[in-house]
Amino acid sequence: MTGSTPSRHPSPRTDDSRGDAIRVLVVDDQALVRTGFRMILEIEPDLEVVGEVADGEQAVEATRDLQPHVVLMDVRMPRVDGIEATRRIVAEHGSAVRVVMLTTFDLDEYVYDALQAGASGFLLKDVQAELLVAGVRAVHEGDALLAPSVTRRMIETFVARPRPDAASAPAHLVAALTDRERDVLALVAQGRTNGEIAADLFISETTVKTHVGRLLAKLGARDRVHAVIIAYEAGLTGGVPRRG
Repeated sequence: MTGSTPSRHPSPRTDDSRGDAIRVLVVDDQALVRTGFRMILEIEPDLEVVGEVADGEQAVEATRDLQPHVVLMDVRMPRVDGIEATRRIVAEHGSAVRVVMLTTFDLDEYVYDALQAGASGFLLKDVQAELLVAGVRAVHEGDALLAPSVTRRMIETFVARPRPDAASAPAHLVAALTDRERDVLALVAQGRTNGEIAADLFISETTVKTHVGRLLAKLGARDRVHAVIIAYEAGLTGGVPRRG
């Protein structure tokens, strides 16, 4: 059921609005979905829903006007879909705005295209409240949504498909990494958290964060998701054994 077009400028919060809150824009053509996400997010003192819109074209305009930190973006919408909207938002705002795609199915056919467009992660529309909140916080901090098993499953499915542009993959970027940075990147590409990587490589989490920061800079990657895309396109799909 498609809801009516909402205002891009909802009434401001006057009770617990905080200047340092994570600003969230909700984009979905279903009014019930938007309302449900708003109710979950605004309970949290460090999260603030600054607007709701019903399609991708409005999302681009609202992002420009409302300056959210995180955009929760539906994939399938009228006029401009979520993938094209994400592409435009990332092109205009870069890493200043993180886009999290909202999918109905855990193997959405558009997942890979959304990653290439600049999405920083994925959430199912029926996500549990605590995972929604944790996901928004995580992606805002740059720790893209790769660890949850459902996201790992989606990424593994779609990166396994041969890409028509595989011949032009940026292998030279990965070649510039040190051996240890390639090890870390391979584990990031498996959806491992910093703690899991530290355990696998017998190093501290602080050292892992240092390696991740350096490899992101060398790859010119926006975040961990973008680094994973580069890794898979360059053929770095293994080389470091997974524990368990």
